[in-house]
Amino acid sequence: MIIGLTGSIASGKSTVSSMLADRGFPIVDADLVARKVVEKGEPTLQMIVETFGEEVLLPDGKLDRPKLGTIIFNDPSKRKMLNDIMHPAIRAEMLRQRDEYLSNGAKTVIMDIPLLFESRLQHYVEKILVVSVTEEVQLKRLMQRNQLSEEEALSRIRSQLPVSEKEKGADAVIYNNGSLEETEQQLEKILAFWNIEK
Repeated sequence: MIIGLTGSIASGKSTVSSMLADRGFPIVDADLVARKVVEKGEPTLQMIVETFGEEVLLPDGKLDRPKLGTIIFNDPSKRKMLNDIMHPAIRAEMLRQRDEYLSNGAKTVIMDIPLLFESRLQHYVEKILVVSVTEEVQLKRLMQRNQLSEEEALSRIRSQLPVSEKEKGADAVIYNNGSLEETEQQLEKILAFWNIEK
């Protein structure tokens, strides 16, 4: 079984991902993959340098993320150029990891993809588990976690698909507004209901 785990910013998706990892499930983490494909020596990094120039590299040859961020931040055409390089590389590596876990005998693989719906990757998975929170809790957590003003936090929340929309596309939803114990209990029930094996 391939389970797609998603949520919105500050919904607690990473907490649920950790709970699944603690239970021994293999995790394909889209954020980690995105960092891996631009490591020194990777062809994706070479393509980025060819597109944006040597100035996106640090003296040690690693990617200068803030510099690249500045280049693409206010320029939609440059952002598209970067996405056109990054997305195929990220997807290929995610599928490679997924298939490797399966060929090594894993019965269930968790694909932790923050922008599962936004990137239209539902076809990569068999079940979708959405971690949801109320907007009030989400706003409070994001402001605390990232030291943001209410305005900054709201603009980040609104840049993503609303959680209520993600819930509509889910096979199961964990409501992460309460304690960790409550979240864990919901996760246990879903795994039991889906009859999930490692």
